[in-house]
Amino acid sequence: MSSGLLLLTPLRIEALAARRAGATVMRTGMGPDRASVAAQAAARRPARAVAVLGFCGALDDDLQPGDLVVADELRGAGGPIACDGAEAVARALKSAGLEARRGPLVSVRKMARGTRRAELAADGSIAVDMESAWLAPAAAGRPFAALRAVVDTPSHELLRPRTVVSGITAYLALGRAAGALEAWMESLPEQEAQT
Repeated sequence: MSSGLLLLTPLRIEALAARRAGATVMRTGMGPDRASVAAQAAARRPARAVAVLGFCGALDDDLQPGDLVVADELRGAGGPIACDGAEAVARALKSAGLEARRGPLVSVRKMARGTRRAELAADGSIAVDMESAWLAPAAAGRPFAALRAVVDTPSHELLRPRTVVSGITAYLALGRAAGALEAWMESLPEQEAQT
């Protein structure tokens, strides 16, 4: 028997926000190398469904700090990885009174700044992080989702005066969204939710 939802969070602050969901939370560490190692361990943990929850950077200024991004595809660690649960996650968020933008999320090896963001956006990716694509193998055949909250944008990057306010805004958004991931997992048909 599986134990419900396994939430993968790279950073300690993301894990704190995730705990509001009542799911099992596994802190994976920041960056692709730690994410790859954590994905192997997470693949062996019992769960009905697996989701990544954390912060991201917007690739255009249509997204603002605190906006939620649901990945319908992950890019950056080999070929694209489809996130089949994106529509259902977006519905669960909407039922909770939260809006999210769906689209491709690209994972990179180091923080994307300046013109690098425009380069990443050129293929239609809407947000960037440093772990999701490397965490995807943790699903190991189980339903999988990646939900991120925007912490910075091309015109207001990290390490600028607004970083603290943007970080708090994104943290609060993650906390509100975490419960919707639990609702998504509970809505999965039984055959999809088997490990």
